[in-house]
Amino acid sequence: MPVYRLDDSLRFPPASHAEPDGLLAVGGDLRPERLILAYASGIFPWYSEEDPILWYSPDPRMVIRPKRLHVPRRLERRIRGGGLVISFDQAFEEVISACAIVPRRGEDGTWITDAMIEAYVELHRRGIAHSLEVRRGGALVGGIYGLSLGGFFAGESMFRKEADASKIALVSLVRRLADWDFDFLDCQLPAAHLGRLGAEEVPRDLYLARLERTLLRKTRKGPWS
Repeated sequence: MPVYRLDDSLRFPPASHAEPDGLLAVGGDLRPERLILAYASGIFPWYSEEDPILWYSPDPRMVIRPKRLHVPRRLERRIRGGGLVISFDQAFEEVISACAIVPRRGEDGTWITDAMIEAYVELHRRGIAHSLEVRRGGALVGGIYGLSLGGFFAGESMFRKEADASKIALVSLVRRLADWDFDFLDCQLPAAHLGRLGAEEVPRDLYLARLERTLLRKTRKGPWS
């Protein structure tokens, strides 16, 4: 399949046209309308500072169905141990900035560019992008951010400054999504640590079918705090 070059028009090729590694298109922009269309089409941006904007739709896709969440006993003890305060949409810019700069084991650099931060902050202002914060003693020690459309949440990135804080953020988010009867959380790419929490790999065509159905639901806009 060819990799499509986007222009100023607000459109994407079908996600099924992506390369084996998931790369579908290059170029375009990060205006809110394009980002919303991308996620509604099973596509997301993923690129580094020196690259043009790259758009992906991987196959398979990793998702968590909220009511199938699995929390290991050790992690549950950490969650119930006290000392941590969970909040929603209280520090979106702090969370996305921390996701960009806090080092990750085995990774060098970040795909969360200044342009992406600006774009997702605007989506947050519009009530589409959301953050969850984990604090200890008032200090931000972990968090996750992403965007919500219909009955799904697209997880973009998470960070931790102490052990398990990012996992606690993810578990807390998924439990809230379960309370609200969300259909799934999109984890985008397969990862072993997500599998241990109950995430599953699904073929892209099945993912797209689920996405189409869940987008018929009303989006829960506005602050989640």
